[in-house]
Amino acid sequence: MKLICDENWLKNNPYPGRGIVMGFGPAGERVQIYWIMGRSENSKNRIFVQNKDGSVSTKAFDEKKVTDPSLIIYNLLKNVNGTHIISNGDQTDTIAEFLAKGKSFEEALKTRTYEPDAPNYTPRISGVFYPNGSYALSILKASSKENPKRESIFAEKECGEANIGEMLTTYEGEEDPLVSFIGLPKKMPIKNTAQETLEFYWNMLNPKYRVSILVNWIENEKNEVFIKNEHTKCC
Repeated sequence: MKLICDENWLKNNPYPGRGIVMGFGPAGERVQIYWIMGRSENSKNRIFVQNKDGSVSTKAFDEKKVTDPSLIIYNLLKNVNGTHIISNGDQTDTIAEFLAKGKSFEEALKTRTYEPDAPNYTPRISGVFYPNGSYALSILKASSKENPKRESIFAEKECGEANIGEMLTTYEGEEDPLVSFIGLPKKMPIKNTAQETLEFYWNMLNPKYRVSILVNWIENEKNEVFIKNEHTKCC
């Protein structure tokens, strides 16, 4: 039985913030999707760039307009010994460091918490695809605005259905202060190609806030990264 997806939740959400989708393509390809959105000029002043080692980072589009690089400039995609890491902050580096030492995704994130941006307390969302094709997702968030204790949710999957992924976002909408993502990862569609997938998600994001999007399409031991930036309007 085909799983019912939650794409309307994303399409009708004016501000989901940053988001991760992880799942499988039509022939079992491992797929990672990540996007960023922004409300302030500082947050919108960004693009995704792929580095020489294959990793991907956020970068200021106009360096002269940067007011505060903390929390907006970071490595978002890395590969450590065949494990593909994706996240919405500098916890990408923490996960990479732990995996390189033979430690786990969960051990790495136990050393981190939500972002220090009160009163929003933006969640940290992260995911890894292991060489065997299984994956794990995590969200670290504040339990409440009044008493922001660390709350963590980990989801692991050994296999999945073709053309289906799971999504975590940082926010439920554009309320002020922002409300953190609620519940478990949402089921989402993955299209038949990386380019089709990128355009599908790009077009669901609110043009008022969308900034950049990435699709990491992994087949066997090879991967290809597709990027689209609002500022450069190219892939």
